[in-house]
Amino acid sequence: MTGMLDFAFLGLSLRSAWGNGHATTYRALLRALLRRGHRVRFYERDRSWYADNQDLPDDLASCLRLYDGLESLREQHGRDIAAADVVVLGSFVPEGARVADWLLRAAHGITAFYDIDTPVTMAMLREGQCDYLRAEQIADFRLYLSFTGGPFLEHLCCRYGARAEPLYCAVDAQQYAPSRASSRYDLGYLGTYSVDRQPLLQRFLLELAEAWPGGRFAVAGPQYPDAIGWPRNVTRIEHLAPARHRAFYTSQRFTLNLTRADMVAAGWSPSVRLFEAAACGVPIISDVWPGIDTFFAPGEEILLAREPVQVLEWLRNMPEPRRRALGAAARRRVLAEHTADHRARTLERYIDRAVPRRSVVRSNRSICHDSA
Repeated sequence: MTGMLDFAFLGLSLRSAWGNGHATTYRALLRALLRRGHRVRFYERDRSWYADNQDLPDDLASCLRLYDGLESLREQHGRDIAAADVVVLGSFVPEGARVADWLLRAAHGITAFYDIDTPVTMAMLREGQCDYLRAEQIADFRLYLSFTGGPFLEHLCCRYGARAEPLYCAVDAQQYAPSRASSRYDLGYLGTYSVDRQPLLQRFLLELAEAWPGGRFAVAGPQYPDAIGWPRNVTRIEHLAPARHRAFYTSQRFTLNLTRADMVAAGWSPSVRLFEAAACGVPIISDVWPGIDTFFAPGEEILLAREPVQVLEWLRNMPEPRRRALGAAARRRVLAEHTADHRARTLERYIDRAVPRRSVVRSNRSICHDSA
């Protein structure tokens, strides 16, 4: 089994979750790695947006390192990053492709690209609009850790030569758990505004709120346009820091999960919100996408909605014992398979497998060089 490792993560932002879904994933994974005895540092480009909206928990403050740009990163932190056992570059890092050029030359340890936006990254690469990764860099990373699994991994391998492995999002089980609070809302939704998700939110929540005036609904998340007409029985919450997520989930009878179009097309792309809500024992109503049944059993651990009328029926008429049983079953599944500790152990296995492959590659190159 992997011993103590020195990890260097370069990601979008650890210190702010405002409009940044990456933060909760990194925080959960870093905590799990620390609990398992590893040394962890996180390097973040110092940007005013995240600096002005900080919500970094105190227990992770010592992991954070800031830099102003690529030159600053190399000059201030280059030696430590190069010496790390594992260097992980995340998606959407500012100037990420230039950072990758440097990392792939300088790092002595295993290099990994952690794609928290895999289908989006692939679409941007096809359109020539990805500034945080170039197609030819993919094969140079020792590991390509993907938020998306399933058949998409074969596409990454065949088209780009990626050594692709799934590293799904997860929940920090120490932060999310049921509570005895009474329900304030019949249905709630937590998510940053997205153009492609908005029609789903309209169908599966806003129109239902209008159809059921006696129901209680809530939408939490930033960046929603002022032009949206919110029904009177929809409580609007601009932003919820991760520390308030649990209280929000446990104030709902049901929670709604909606998936971006690129993720639906790729399948096997669970949202961290799925695992957070399930860990809180809150029954989940989700849109349908390929592979969702590999994470939760439909009808037993999750409800899959194809039409709004189904959702309204569940909200109004589901017997309370069944509602509670759904939430309890989902929580058991998450605790058994989808916590941050599970992901940390999975990452350790990938690293263990990558080490001998790296040695073989070096040996083969040496033989070829000597023969030449």
